[in-house]
Amino acid sequence: MDQKSSFSVEHAEEHVGATLRLLRKQKGMSLKALAEASGVSVGMISQVERGLANPSVRLLTSLRRALNVSFQELFAKPASETEHAGDPDFVRRADNRPIIDLGDLQKELLTPTDKPHLQLMIIHIDAGAESGGWALSYPAEKGGLVLDGEVILTVDGKNVALSHGDSFAFDGMLPHSLSNVSSEPAAVLWIIGAVQFDRHL
Repeated sequence: MDQKSSFSVEHAEEHVGATLRLLRKQKGMSLKALAEASGVSVGMISQVERGLANPSVRLLTSLRRALNVSFQELFAKPASETEHAGDPDFVRRADNRPIIDLGDLQKELLTPTDKPHLQLMIIHIDAGAESGGWALSYPAEKGGLVLDGEVILTVDGKNVALSHGDSFAFDGMLPHSLSNVSSEPAAVLWIIGAVQFDRHL
């Protein structure tokens, strides 16, 4: 995917599981306690923590909410982060974008810092993939721009085909999902405004 940074997605996958395990232990939660709080099975959580399974957006959201942590805390920090230590906090370099790899969907964080009211990211969607296979709903204004490929955006039961250069905006409280029904990978700039602590795609 041309829009994606050179950061290793394999490292990102390992980081998600390792980070979830670290956050769970920091919260003093057992696998069973997290399973009960999130509705995700102990076996699935264990597989994710050990890097044996890629969590969907839905599963990751359930675990993150149960742990009461922000979305940005789950992103892998690129190795180049220290190279830009002198940059002001309103800048994020192209080679310094944290990534979460969810298997056939990757999120690349563009927002310089953990801004409570604005999140920018590029969502990379493999051919035939979708955002967790369910309709998400969060209180926030959302919008975006298709950077590459073709996607189907579903908002409140309405499907629309979008391609390179097409943009959109909608109320995040409406159930929505994003899918790539083409045979080529797609990339979408995703913007979330006036978002609170645990509100994101």
